[in-house]
Amino acid sequence: MRILSVAFVLLCLVVAGLKVGDDAGSQVALFANNFLEQLDDDQKSTATMPYDSDKRVDWHFIPKKTRKGLMLRNMNESQRVSALRMLRSALSEAGYGKASKIMLLEGVLRELEGEDRNWERDPHKYFVTIFGTPGDEGKWGLSFEGHHLSMNFSFRDGALVDSTPQFFAANPATVMDEVSGPLGKGTRVLRDEEQLAFDLVASLETSQKDIAIIDQDAPDEIRFAGEAQADVEEPVGITYRELSDESKALLTKLVNTYIDAVTEPVANERRAQIEEDGWDEVHFAWAGPTKPGIGHYYRVQGKRFLIEFVNTQADAAGNPANHIHCVWRDLSGDFDLTP
Repeated sequence: MRILSVAFVLLCLVVAGLKVGDDAGSQVALFANNFLEQLDDDQKSTATMPYDSDKRVDWHFIPKKTRKGLMLRNMNESQRVSALRMLRSALSEAGYGKASKIMLLEGVLRELEGEDRNWERDPHKYFVTIFGTPGDEGKWGLSFEGHHLSMNFSFRDGALVDSTPQFFAANPATVMDEVSGPLGKGTRVLRDEEQLAFDLVASLETSQKDIAIIDQDAPDEIRFAGEAQADVEEPVGITYRELSDESKALLTKLVNTYIDAVTEPVANERRAQIEEDGWDEVHFAWAGPTKPGIGHYYRVQGKRFLIEFVNTQADAAGNPANHIHCVWRDLSGDFDLTP
Protein backbone atom coordinates (compact mmCIF):
# COMPACT_ATOMS: atom_id res chain seq x y z
CA MET A 1 0.00 0.00 0.00
CA ARG A 2 2.85 2.38 0.84
CA ILE A 3 4.47 1.71 -2.56
CA LEU A 4 1.23 2.63 -4.29
CA SER A 5 0.97 5.83 -2.23
CA VAL A 6 4.49 6.85 -3.26
CA ALA A 7 3.72 6.05 -6.89
CA PHE A 8 0.59 8.16 -6.78
CA VAL A 9 2.43 11.20 -5.40
CA LEU A 10 5.40 10.84 -7.76
CA LEU A 11 3.42 10.35 -10.94
CA CYS A 12 0.81 13.00 -10.11
CA LEU A 13 3.60 15.57 -9.94
CA VAL A 14 4.76 14.44 -13.40
CA VAL A 15 1.30 14.92 -14.84
CA ALA A 16 0.59 18.19 -13.05
CA GLY A 17 3.94 19.79 -13.88
CA LEU A 18 5.09 23.17 -12.63
CA LYS A 19 5.41 26.52 -14.32
CA VAL A 20 9.02 27.62 -13.94
CA GLY A 21 10.05 30.89 -15.55
CA ASP A 22 13.43 32.29 -16.48
CA ASP A 23 14.21 32.91 -12.80
CA ALA A 24 14.58 29.19 -12.15
CA GLY A 25 16.79 29.78 -9.11
CA SER A 26 14.20 31.97 -7.39
CA GLN A 27 11.49 29.42 -8.11
CA VAL A 28 13.47 26.57 -6.59
CA ALA A 29 14.32 28.77 -3.56
CA LEU A 30 10.61 29.46 -3.08
CA PHE A 31 9.81 25.74 -2.99
CA ALA A 32 12.86 25.04 -0.79
CA ASN A 33 11.73 27.55 1.82
CA ASN A 34 8.20 26.17 1.68
CA PHE A 35 9.63 22.73 2.38
CA LEU A 36 11.78 23.97 5.28
CA GLU A 37 8.82 25.76 6.87
CA GLN A 38 7.01 22.44 7.21
CA LEU A 39 9.80 20.69 9.13
CA ASP A 40 10.15 20.51 12.90
CA ASP A 41 13.45 21.48 14.52
CA ASP A 42 14.91 17.97 14.51
CA GLN A 43 14.00 17.41 10.86
CA LYS A 44 15.40 20.79 9.88
CA SER A 45 18.71 20.10 11.61
CA THR A 46 19.00 16.88 9.57
CA ALA A 47 17.91 18.43 6.28
CA THR A 48 20.20 21.49 6.40
CA MET A 49 23.97 21.95 6.38
CA PRO A 50 26.35 24.88 5.81
CA TYR A 51 27.05 25.67 2.17
CA ASP A 52 30.77 25.02 2.63
CA SER A 53 30.23 21.58 4.19
CA ASP A 54 32.33 18.81 2.67
CA LYS A 55 29.09 16.84 2.40
CA ARG A 56 27.89 19.13 -0.40
CA VAL A 57 30.31 17.55 -2.87
CA ASP A 58 30.07 14.05 -1.36
CA TRP A 59 27.78 12.35 -3.86
CA HIS A 60 27.22 8.77 -4.94
CA PHE A 61 24.59 6.47 -6.40
CA ILE A 62 25.46 3.11 -4.85
CA PRO A 63 23.22 1.53 -2.21
CA LYS A 64 23.99 2.91 1.25
CA LYS A 65 22.51 2.32 4.68
CA THR A 66 22.26 6.05 5.21
CA ARG A 67 23.21 9.31 3.51
CA LYS A 68 23.37 13.01 4.23
CA GLY A 69 20.03 14.78 4.58
CA LEU A 70 16.47 13.99 5.58
CA MET A 71 14.93 10.81 4.18
CA LEU A 72 11.51 10.90 2.54
CA ARG A 73 10.50 8.04 4.82
CA ASN A 74 11.02 10.31 7.83
CA MET A 75 8.59 12.93 6.52
CA ASN A 76 4.84 13.08 6.69
CA GLU A 77 2.84 13.04 3.46
CA SER A 78 2.64 16.82 3.16
CA GLN A 79 6.38 17.20 3.71
CA ARG A 80 7.13 14.53 1.10
CA VAL A 81 4.93 16.27 -1.46
CA SER A 82 6.73 19.53 -0.71
CA ALA A 83 10.16 17.89 -1.08
CA LEU A 84 9.19 16.32 -4.40
CA ARG A 85 7.67 19.57 -5.64
CA MET A 86 11.00 21.25 -4.87
CA LEU A 87 12.84 18.63 -6.92
CA ARG A 88 10.28 18.97 -9.71
CA SER A 89 10.90 22.72 -9.88
CA ALA A 90 14.60 22.12 -10.70
CA LEU A 91 13.90 19.48 -13.37
CA SER A 92 11.96 19.28 -16.59
CA GLU A 93 8.90 17.10 -16.91
CA ALA A 94 11.05 14.50 -18.66
CA GLY A 95 13.77 14.70 -16.00
CA TYR A 96 11.33 14.43 -13.12
CA GLY A 97 9.59 11.55 -14.85
CA LYS A 98 12.87 9.65 -15.00
CA ALA A 99 13.71 10.47 -11.39
CA SER A 100 10.31 9.35 -10.12
CA LYS A 101 10.43 6.07 -12.06
CA ILE A 102 13.96 5.35 -10.84
CA MET A 103 12.65 5.70 -7.30
CA LEU A 104 9.74 3.38 -8.12
CA LEU A 105 12.20 0.81 -9.53
CA GLU A 106 13.20 0.21 -5.91
CA GLY A 107 9.82 -1.48 -5.55
CA VAL A 108 10.56 -3.61 -8.62
CA LEU A 109 13.93 -4.61 -7.12
CA ARG A 110 12.26 -5.50 -3.83
CA GLU A 111 9.90 -7.83 -5.69
CA LEU A 112 12.52 -9.39 -7.98
CA GLU A 113 15.12 -9.92 -5.25
CA GLY A 114 12.67 -11.28 -2.68
CA GLU A 115 13.99 -12.17 0.74
CA ASP A 116 17.52 -12.80 -0.55
CA ARG A 117 18.25 -9.11 -1.19
CA ASN A 118 21.37 -7.57 0.32
CA TRP A 119 19.98 -4.03 0.44
CA GLU A 120 16.82 -2.42 1.62
CA ARG A 121 14.68 -1.42 -1.36
CA ASP A 122 12.27 1.40 -0.62
CA PRO A 123 11.04 4.27 -2.87
CA HIS A 124 11.00 6.39 0.30
CA LYS A 125 14.75 5.93 0.88
CA TYR A 126 15.80 9.13 -0.87
CA PHE A 127 17.39 12.03 0.96
CA VAL A 128 17.00 15.80 0.73
CA THR A 129 19.74 18.20 1.82
CA ILE A 130 19.73 22.00 1.61
CA PHE A 131 23.09 23.71 2.00
CA GLY A 132 23.06 27.32 3.14
CA THR A 133 20.01 29.58 3.00
CA PRO A 134 17.76 29.50 -0.07
CA GLY A 135 17.14 32.97 -1.45
CA ASP A 136 18.19 35.67 -3.88
CA GLU A 137 21.46 36.55 -2.17
CA GLY A 138 24.60 34.51 -1.61
CA LYS A 139 25.20 30.84 -2.31
CA TRP A 140 23.13 27.80 -1.48
CA GLY A 141 22.81 24.24 -2.72
CA LEU A 142 20.34 21.38 -3.03
CA SER A 143 20.95 17.63 -3.13
CA PHE A 144 18.35 14.94 -3.79
CA GLU A 145 19.97 11.53 -3.67
CA GLY A 146 19.49 7.83 -3.13
CA HIS A 147 20.18 4.55 -4.89
CA HIS A 148 20.62 5.15 -8.63
CA LEU A 149 19.77 8.85 -8.40
CA SER A 150 21.90 11.89 -7.58
CA MET A 151 20.65 15.37 -8.40
CA ASN A 152 22.84 18.29 -7.35
CA PHE A 153 22.09 22.00 -7.79
CA SER A 154 24.14 25.09 -6.94
CA PHE A 155 22.74 28.63 -6.68
CA ARG A 156 24.38 32.06 -6.62
CA ASP A 157 22.51 35.33 -5.98
CA GLY A 158 19.21 33.81 -7.00
CA ALA A 159 20.47 32.05 -10.12
CA LEU A 160 20.69 28.31 -10.66
CA VAL A 161 24.32 28.24 -11.85
CA ASP A 162 25.17 24.53 -11.80
CA SER A 163 23.09 21.37 -12.02
CA THR A 164 25.72 18.66 -11.87
CA PRO A 165 26.61 15.93 -11.26
CA GLN A 166 23.36 14.73 -12.82
CA PHE A 167 23.18 10.98 -12.39
CA PHE A 168 20.42 8.57 -13.44
CA ALA A 169 20.45 4.76 -13.41
CA ALA A 170 18.02 1.94 -13.98
CA ASN A 171 17.94 -1.66 -12.76
CA PRO A 172 16.38 -3.32 -14.61
CA ALA A 173 17.08 -1.15 -17.65
CA THR A 174 14.19 -3.00 -19.30
CA VAL A 175 11.66 -4.63 -17.01
CA MET A 176 11.64 -8.19 -18.38
CA ASP A 177 9.22 -9.74 -15.90
CA GLU A 178 5.63 -9.23 -14.88
CA VAL A 179 5.72 -7.19 -11.67
CA SER A 180 3.15 -5.43 -9.54
CA GLY A 181 2.93 -1.65 -9.36
CA PRO A 182 2.94 1.08 -12.02
CA LEU A 183 6.12 0.02 -13.87
CA GLY A 184 5.02 -2.94 -15.91
CA LYS A 185 6.82 -5.38 -18.15
CA GLY A 186 8.62 -3.58 -20.98
CA THR A 187 9.28 -0.36 -19.03
CA ARG A 188 12.56 1.31 -20.12
CA VAL A 189 13.16 4.32 -17.89
CA LEU A 190 16.33 5.37 -19.75
CA ARG A 191 15.30 4.16 -23.18
CA ASP A 192 16.51 7.16 -25.20
CA GLU A 193 19.88 7.30 -23.45
CA GLU A 194 20.53 3.77 -24.66
CA GLN A 195 18.61 3.39 -27.91
CA LEU A 196 19.77 6.64 -29.52
CA ALA A 197 23.38 5.62 -28.92
CA PHE A 198 22.78 2.21 -30.49
CA ASP A 199 21.16 3.97 -33.47
CA LEU A 200 24.10 6.36 -33.71
CA VAL A 201 26.82 3.71 -33.72
CA ALA A 202 24.79 1.65 -36.22
CA SER A 203 24.60 4.67 -38.54
CA LEU A 204 28.40 4.91 -38.81
CA GLU A 205 30.30 3.62 -41.80
CA THR A 206 32.96 0.97 -41.19
CA SER A 207 35.80 3.49 -41.37
CA GLN A 208 33.97 5.74 -38.91
CA LYS A 209 33.42 2.86 -36.50
CA ASP A 210 37.17 2.25 -36.55
CA ILE A 211 37.56 5.74 -35.10
CA ALA A 212 34.54 5.78 -32.79
CA ILE A 213 34.97 2.35 -31.16
CA ILE A 214 37.83 2.78 -28.69
CA ASP A 215 37.74 -0.68 -27.12
CA GLN A 216 36.17 -4.06 -27.85
CA ASP A 217 35.28 -4.43 -24.16
CA ALA A 218 33.18 -2.05 -22.12
CA PRO A 219 34.48 -0.81 -18.75
CA ASP A 220 32.74 -1.99 -15.61
CA GLU A 221 31.70 1.48 -14.50
CA ILE A 222 31.57 5.13 -15.50
CA ARG A 223 34.70 7.08 -14.63
CA PHE A 224 34.90 9.52 -11.70
CA ALA A 225 31.95 7.94 -9.87
CA GLY A 226 31.51 9.76 -6.57
CA GLU A 227 34.34 12.20 -7.29
CA ALA A 228 33.64 15.90 -6.89
CA GLN A 229 35.21 16.69 -10.28
CA ALA A 230 35.72 14.72 -13.49
CA ASP A 231 39.46 14.72 -14.21
CA VAL A 232 39.27 14.08 -17.95
CA GLU A 233 42.00 13.59 -20.51
CA GLU A 234 41.85 14.67 -24.15
CA PRO A 235 38.63 13.44 -25.82
CA VAL A 236 38.70 10.31 -27.96
CA GLY A 237 36.46 8.84 -30.64
CA ILE A 238 34.91 10.44 -33.67
CA THR A 239 34.11 14.16 -33.91
CA TYR A 240 30.77 15.65 -34.82
CA ARG A 241 32.25 17.27 -37.94
CA GLU A 242 33.25 13.82 -39.29
CA LEU A 243 29.70 12.47 -39.13
CA SER A 244 27.04 12.22 -41.81
CA ASP A 245 23.96 14.41 -41.48
CA GLU A 246 22.00 11.41 -40.18
CA SER A 247 24.62 10.66 -37.53
CA LYS A 248 24.89 14.34 -36.55
CA ALA A 249 21.15 14.45 -35.96
CA LEU A 250 21.31 11.33 -33.77
CA LEU A 251 24.23 12.68 -31.73
CA THR A 252 22.44 16.00 -31.23
CA LYS A 253 19.29 14.19 -30.11
CA LEU A 254 21.31 12.01 -27.73
CA VAL A 255 23.02 15.01 -26.12
CA ASN A 256 19.69 16.83 -25.83
CA THR A 257 18.26 13.84 -23.96
CA TYR A 258 20.70 14.62 -21.14
CA ILE A 259 20.41 18.39 -21.48
CA ASP A 260 16.63 18.34 -21.24
CA ALA A 261 16.52 16.62 -17.84
CA VAL A 262 16.67 20.01 -16.11
CA THR A 263 14.32 22.97 -16.09
CA GLU A 264 14.10 24.77 -19.45
CA PRO A 265 16.15 27.91 -18.66
CA VAL A 266 19.07 25.78 -17.46
CA ALA A 267 18.73 23.40 -20.41
CA ASN A 268 18.87 26.39 -22.76
CA GLU A 269 22.06 27.57 -21.05
CA ARG A 270 23.61 24.13 -21.59
CA ARG A 271 22.71 24.24 -25.28
CA ALA A 272 24.07 27.77 -25.64
CA GLN A 273 27.39 26.68 -24.12
CA ILE A 274 27.77 23.90 -26.68
CA GLU A 275 26.90 26.27 -29.53
CA GLU A 276 29.48 28.75 -28.22
CA ASP A 277 32.18 26.10 -27.89
CA GLY A 278 31.27 24.55 -31.24
CA TRP A 279 29.65 21.21 -32.04
CA ASP A 280 32.42 20.27 -34.47
CA GLU A 281 34.79 19.26 -31.67
CA VAL A 282 32.25 17.23 -29.70
CA HIS A 283 33.55 13.63 -29.57
CA PHE A 284 31.56 10.39 -29.47
CA ALA A 285 33.30 7.21 -28.33
CA TRP A 286 31.95 3.66 -27.91
CA ALA A 287 33.32 0.56 -26.17
CA GLY A 288 32.03 -3.01 -26.35
CA PRO A 289 29.71 -4.80 -28.78
CA THR A 290 27.15 -2.78 -30.70
CA LYS A 291 24.08 -4.86 -29.91
CA PRO A 292 21.92 -5.17 -26.78
CA GLY A 293 22.38 -7.83 -24.14
CA ILE A 294 26.19 -7.57 -24.04
CA GLY A 295 28.08 -5.01 -21.96
CA HIS A 296 28.42 -1.66 -23.74
CA TYR A 297 29.59 1.87 -22.97
CA TYR A 298 29.80 5.28 -24.57
CA ARG A 299 30.94 8.79 -23.77
CA VAL A 300 30.26 12.15 -25.37
CA GLN A 301 32.71 14.92 -24.57
CA GLY A 302 32.70 18.59 -25.45
CA LYS A 303 34.77 21.47 -24.16
CA ARG A 304 32.56 21.97 -21.09
CA PHE A 305 30.50 18.81 -20.72
CA LEU A 306 30.92 15.07 -20.39
CA ILE A 307 28.34 12.32 -20.80
CA GLU A 308 29.12 8.76 -19.76
CA PHE A 309 26.90 5.71 -20.05
CA VAL A 310 27.59 2.10 -19.12
CA ASN A 311 25.43 -1.01 -19.23
CA THR A 312 27.49 -4.04 -18.24
CA GLN A 313 25.86 -5.45 -15.11
CA ALA A 314 23.12 -8.05 -15.03
CA ASP A 315 19.75 -7.01 -13.65
CA ALA A 316 18.18 -8.32 -10.46
CA ALA A 317 16.78 -11.34 -12.34
CA GLY A 318 20.14 -12.22 -13.93
CA ASN A 319 19.49 -10.86 -17.43
CA PRO A 320 22.89 -9.73 -18.80
CA ALA A 321 23.70 -6.07 -19.56
CA ASN A 322 20.38 -4.79 -18.26
CA HIS A 323 21.53 -2.30 -15.64
CA ILE A 324 22.30 1.28 -16.78
CA HIS A 325 24.42 3.99 -15.13
CA CYS A 326 24.66 7.37 -16.88
CA VAL A 327 25.83 10.84 -15.94
CA TRP A 328 26.17 14.44 -17.17
CA ARG A 329 29.20 16.33 -15.79
CA ASP A 330 30.20 19.99 -16.01
CA LEU A 331 33.83 20.14 -17.09
CA SER A 332 34.04 23.81 -16.13
CA GLY A 333 33.37 22.63 -12.57
CA ASP A 334 30.66 20.54 -10.92
CA PHE A 335 29.00 22.00 -7.80
CA ASP A 336 29.87 25.51 -9.10
CA LEU A 337 33.51 24.86 -8.25
CA THR A 338 36.65 25.21 -10.35
CA PRO A 339 38.05 21.76 -11.18
